[in-house]
Parts: sequence; structure tokens; C-alpha cells
Amino acid sequence: MRFSSIYKISFLLFFFITLGFSAQIKNPVKFKFTINELGNNQYEAVLNATMESGWHIYSKDLPEDTGIPTEYKVSGKNIELIGKFTEVGKKHEEFSEAFGGTIVFYSNAAGFKQKFKLKDPTKPGDVTSEITYQTCDDRVCLAPNTLEFNQKVTPKGVTEETAEEKAAVAKDSVKMIETVTTSPAKGAVTVTETSQLDPKQLKIATIDFQKPLTDCGTAVEKVGENYWTYLFLGFAGGLIALLTPCVFPMIPLTVSFFTKGSSNKAKGKRDALIYGFFILLIFVLLSVPFHLIDGIAGNIFNEISTSVWLNVAFFIIFIFFAGSFFGYYDITLPSSIANKSSKAEEAGGLVGIFFMALTLVIVSFSCTGPILGGLLGSAVTGSSNVPMLLTFALAGFGLAWAIVFGLLALFPQALKSLPKSGGWMNTVKVVLGFVELALALKFLSKADLVSKTFLLKRELFIAIWIVIALGLALYLFGIIRFPHDDKKPKISITRKILGALGIGFVIYLIQGLIPSERPKLQLLSGILPPLNVSYFHDEKDGILGMHPEHDFFKAIELAKKENKPILIDFTGYGCENCRKMEEFVWSEPDILPILQNDVVLASLYVDDKEELPDDQKTKIDLGDGQIKKVKTIGDRWSLFQQVNFNNNSQPHYVLITPDGKVINTPVSGYMPKEDFKKFLECGVNFYKTMK
Repeated sequence: MRFSSIYKISFLLFFFITLGFSAQIKNPVKFKFTINELGNNQYEAVLNATMESGWHIYSKDLPEDTGIPTEYKVSGKNIELIGKFTEVGKKHEEFSEAFGGTIVFYSNAAGFKQKFKLKDPTKPGDVTSEITYQTCDDRVCLAPNTLEFNQKVTPKGVTEETAEEKAAVAKDSVKMIETVTTSPAKGAVTVTETSQLDPKQLKIATIDFQKPLTDCGTAVEKVGENYWTYLFLGFAGGLIALLTPCVFPMIPLTVSFFTKGSSNKAKGKRDALIYGFFILLIFVLLSVPFHLIDGIAGNIFNEISTSVWLNVAFFIIFIFFAGSFFGYYDITLPSSIANKSSKAEEAGGLVGIFFMALTLVIVSFSCTGPILGGLLGSAVTGSSNVPMLLTFALAGFGLAWAIVFGLLALFPQALKSLPKSGGWMNTVKVVLGFVELALALKFLSKADLVSKTFLLKRELFIAIWIVIALGLALYLFGIIRFPHDDKKPKISITRKILGALGIGFVIYLIQGLIPSERPKLQLLSGILPPLNVSYFHDEKDGILGMHPEHDFFKAIELAKKENKPILIDFTGYGCENCRKMEEFVWSEPDILPILQNDVVLASLYVDDKEELPDDQKTKIDLGDGQIKKVKTIGDRWSLFQQVNFNNNSQPHYVLITPDGKVINTPVSGYMPKEDFKKFLECGVNFYKTMK
């Protein structure tokens, strides 16, 4: 597949956007507040939210200990609420590995409604609508935000308020409001006036994120990395499938048909290459229905990945696949399909070659079906863009076959070097059977986590995998056998090596059963149940044995005392990507020592709900009728982040000196370990040269 100009342009755009990522304040949600008259002195306060593509806000029904649920409150003068507020829009549910539970959210659009009536229908009412929400995408979460909207309700036939009443209302509405302006040139937030919150504790004069002391350490995400990963996985799966009894014996027969069955050798080789291309085309075409499904119901793959029953169904299907690979039964498509395809081969020409390729795909289904099923299951539960991942995976699968058939057609003498069919092909199938068993457990774990039964603990999962790996090793050493194995199998060197690797994998897994403050089995992150679903889980203060400061100014004092740079970690309790960074990146053995020994860690939680002292509470006029309240510690650090770093996304990492100078370019979002390591080492090493 060619990397088209569109992909190149997208990559360049993404590159420049990423370079400027730390210099942006995101506002991906727009609100519109209206009041609808329902009759009989009843009204409805409606707040409609419109989100940019890729962003979402959480529902009020979000489970505890996950993200920040949306809260919508309506209050005001001369009004009385009727019932509770309701949500309108297409609700999505998705299992979160980081939270170990299902998150509920809205994307594109959502509405929040609250019915009310006027206490005295002969007088107007002042309606205040307040919403608290959090916005996230696949990489970052923005700080929880609280906005306020005001509107007057005047019943028909009721006169407007007097000038004195209007002035009193206006005076109350501007009380304790801080004005924040936005620079048109750079989008920078600056505090221009304040009544209650000391601006000296918001804007740090020495901080200038646009002029870091050094320009190294910027992390740039690799665009399309998952696509190429699935292309590689599909290619590897295709090569493995070629070694199975359903496909391997057909390789020399098919190639010989094209190279020897025609008096024109050049035409035979050309037809063989066309045959390989049609194989690739057929596998790619298998992904087309998934694109159509995605177009009809864009959330269907999301629902599949978070459905308890569908994950249980996947578990059963994979167990069924494993039984087929072990040789207890065969999985085949109806023979009528293969017969019709085979008959169509008689058409000759390109049409005949196409149906020859189709016949190969159909008759090999008993071996390729479970492998393709594994790719399907992995894609469905691995990303929101399932159809494209499947296209790349199936293209990789077909490409492996096309290359093998094509090369052998061009160099038919290579057929002589191929191993002869025999018992080794059944060994390949049985090994795949053990792999299917291991994959099946992943779906059962997902169902367990989504349902919150938490019966399949992390240690139990690992123990079952140990049993499967031991079973595989025993099979490879010839200690256990399956129906199609020889009674006295010859244990080749290859089997012995693979068996030894199986034992090595068992030893690797055993360490996951031993309690530890640091996560183990990092190679299996995202496959195993989360760390908190464990027999040994104990809620302790701190992160990975560290106890970061939660106050920036205390961190400054500690940094001066220890002569270390400060790593500001703008984070949140409900930030999924923050938890992923902590568990999968911070815990790495070449990252954790840097965090423990070389920096002062200041984790500033932008969703901390502890209230500020009364004399530090305020409001911020954002314009367009939107008023942001600053009443909690989280509000304070959120504003601190925006004022000093012109950024409102989490996680967001900044390295500064004890005197408040930015060392290198800040980075945001979940990133690969190597990128984060580069960012840390760049800043720490530069600071050491300053001492």
C-alpha cells in the first residue's frame, strides 16, 4: 500500500501542530443556553453542548472512581425546580483500561434540560444555569470546567423590572468577577483585573514557556503507528497461516500449475503474479463490510468492545477455535460455497484466476478463520477506528500470501527448498491452539471488568496463562499429545527451542504473582487486568512509592533546598491518560529512578474538589455570557496552568528551575516511553550543567 500524498500532508500538519501543542488553550466545547416555555407556568432551561470532532464530555451517569461526571444546576430568583435535570443525545459507553471500568460519555453533541416554574407567575424570574464538566479526547483530558449562564424569564403580560431593580441585579452579577482577556496574537491568557485572587499567585513572572532554556526534548507522536502495527501483525499472521495443513500443501501445486501448465512460461508467471494480487484483493475486500457497518452505526464497535455478553461470546468463540486447532473437530464453510467458486474457475482469463484465488481462501478457512478471528477481536477491542485497522490487518495477511506465491512463481526452483508436508504442520496448528486459549482469556477479563464483578483478578489471569504456557511447553517436548499427532512424535531441535522459550515465558509470568510496589510484566500492559484488580491491592498514598508535592509553591521551596529541577505534572483524579502514563510509562525501570532521584515532582490536580478559602474564591468572565467559577483548589491549578503555560490539557509536563525558568519545551498527553524519557533526560542533564 502506498503512503499517499494525503497521508504526507496529514503527517506534516500533525507535526507542526504537535510542535505548537504546548502553546494552545483548547476550547473544544461550545454551549448555547435557551429557555423554552412549556405552558401552565412551566419552563425548561436547556443548555446545548457542541463538541469538536474527537472530543467528548462525560455523562452524569459516569461510574464512581472514573472520570468527572457532568453536573447541571439551575437556580435563581423567583424560580422553583421540577424534578431533576435530564440529558439528551447519543450516549456512548466504553471500557477504560486505566480506570478498570466503563466510562459513559457524549461526543459531537449533548443537551442538558431542567424544568422549573415561577414561584410567583406575576413576576419575572432570573435564571442561572451552571454546568461542571470535563472534556477529553484519546490523548488528553482538559481540566474540569464550571461555566455559568444567566437569562431572564418574563411571563406574558408582566411588566419589566424597574431601573433600580435592574441595577441591583447587575451589581450582584458582576460581584467578585475577575476579567480574563485573550491575546489575539498568541491566544495567551492574562489576568488583567482581580478582586479576590492575588494575581501574583497566578502569573509567575519568570515563567516563559515560549522561551525555554534549551530546545531539546519535544515529544512528537508518530502518526498512523497503529495502522502499520496491524499491517505487520496481519503479515505475520499470513505467514503463520501458510504453514498450516490447509494452505502449505497447496503452495507447490498452485505455483506448478501456473509455471508448468502453460506453454508460454512468461504468461504463466504473469498469471501467477495476478493470482497473488487477487489473493491480496480478496482479503482487503473482506474488510469492506466493516466500513459500511461503521458508517451506519459509528458506535457499534465501541458497543462491541464494552459489551459484557459480546466479550463472553468472543471468549467462547476463541475456545471453540482452540478446539479446532487441537484437532478435535474442523471448522469449514459450507461445501456449496467452495463448489460454486471452483466451478467459476472454468471461465478462464482474469475471471478464472480471480475465482481460483477465492477458492483458495474458502477452502483454507478451517486454518485461517481462527487467525483472522484473532485479528478481528484485537482490532475491535483495540481502537476506535476499527474498520481501518481491519483493512490494514487483512491487507498484511493477504500481502504475505501474495508475496510467497508471487516469488515462488518467479523463482520456481525455490520450490525444491521448501520442507515437505508432514507432522510439523499439525504442530503449528496445536501451537496456535494454545495461543487462541491465551487470547480467549483476554475477552473474559474484559467482560469481568466491564461488569465490575472483578472475579478474574490480575494474579488469577497470570496463573491461568502460566498453566497454558506450561501446557504448550509440555506439548512441544512431546509429553502430551493431541488427536492428529503421531503416536511417537519426533522432537526436533526447533520444538525443543520453542519449548524452552515457553518455560522462559512461564518464569517471566511468575514474577507477576509476587506483590511489589512497582508494576511487573510491562510487556503485557493493556492485556492483563489493571493493577488495582488484584488480590494484593492496597490503597496507599503516593504514586509508585513516591509522594509528590501537591502545592507548586511548596515544591519550589523543596527544589531550592535540594537543588533539583521541578517536574510540574498537571494531572487529574479523573484523567485516564494520566493514569496510563503513571502505570505504563512512569513505572518503567529507566524512568522511575529519574522521577525519584533527579527531580522534585509537583502533581497539581486540576480536578481537586477541596474548596479554597473564601477570600480566594472568584469568578472569571470568559465572554459570550460564560462565567467560570474559581472556588476549588482544582480551579486554582487549572487557571495557574492556563495563565503560565497557555495550556489546559492533562497530562501536561513542564520542567522548571527552582527560580521558575522553563528548562525545555513542555509536553502533553500520553506518549511513548522513549519520548518521555528524552524529555526528562534533556531537562535534567541541562539543569546539571547549570549548577
